[in-house]
Amino acid sequence: MTPRERFIHALDRRPPVPGRVPHFELVFFLTMETFGKVHPSQRRYAQWDQMEEKERQLHRNDMARLYIDTARRFEHSAIFLHPNPGDEDETLRLIDRVRDLCGDTYFLMLHGDATYGVPGGSDMAAWAAQLVEEPQAVKAEAARHVDVALERGDRLSRHGGLDGFALCSDYCFNTGPFLSPQWFSEFVTPYLTRLIQGYRDQGYYVIKHTDGNIMPILDQLVQAAPHALHSLDPQGGVDMARIKQLVGNQVCLIGNVNCGLLDSGTDAECRQSARYALRHGMPGGGYIFSTSNCVYTGMRLSRYELILDIWRREGNYPDR
Repeated sequence: MTPRERFIHALDRRPPVPGRVPHFELVFFLTMETFGKVHPSQRRYAQWDQMEEKERQLHRNDMARLYIDTARRFEHSAIFLHPNPGDEDETLRLIDRVRDLCGDTYFLMLHGDATYGVPGGSDMAAWAAQLVEEPQAVKAEAARHVDVALERGDRLSRHGGLDGFALCSDYCFNTGPFLSPQWFSEFVTPYLTRLIQGYRDQGYYVIKHTDGNIMPILDQLVQAAPHALHSLDPQGGVDMARIKQLVGNQVCLIGNVNCGLLDSGTDAECRQSARYALRHGMPGGGYIFSTSNCVYTGMRLSRYELILDIWRREGNYPDR
């Protein structure tokens, strides 16, 4: 099976096949340390419109190759593309270039969320007040956001080459969701459900990402019917053994290796976190190994490689 096929196999929660558990990271930012190149999403192209087409194509090729080199180096099964510049034409060119270079080896996804997440600090009070004072306006705006996202999804589907979306609106703090479960069911869940169903109807796989303590809204997230939940944040009290027991037969699980420990813990604690995620996520299939967020700027590459060593040695399904 190709990495892409193994990834889809896990998303579909089919019985595990012999070989290694699929692995990917939502973002791998340590490209400068690994390859001597800035991650595509962190590049600044203020003069893009002034470049000759030849120069723009060189940049596109470099970004596409960097995504593929990262996937090959760390045995990722999927690539989360961050088009830069981010307009739709450049997004299509990036998808095409990656496919030209690697064919169907890797699962390709884009960010595709359109639901309300935790607002920024400067907007939080005003948005919370609007929920109370103008609930219908808030809901109408939520519906418009979903309409726009699904229109884009349809255009991308007709172009081809994309496998799915990662929905990256964060809903939760470590202590729980920003909205109460009752308000979440009113202002988020109906629109998340329609968005996911719309993407499914267009032929996509859908991964729902949110950090923090999702347990109070876990039932609503699962009922919205994504193919997978990411990142299963242990810093938010999400326990892999418990969540596997609760919903492992309904949704693929991705993540749970503690990012906080990769920064501040001991080597032994990092290994223990990786082992715990594998031990409780793997049984029966429907699990994809990853950190509980991403490999972010400032993380020690050696710590990421440490958990990969555990994955390579212990994250393998036996021959039947």
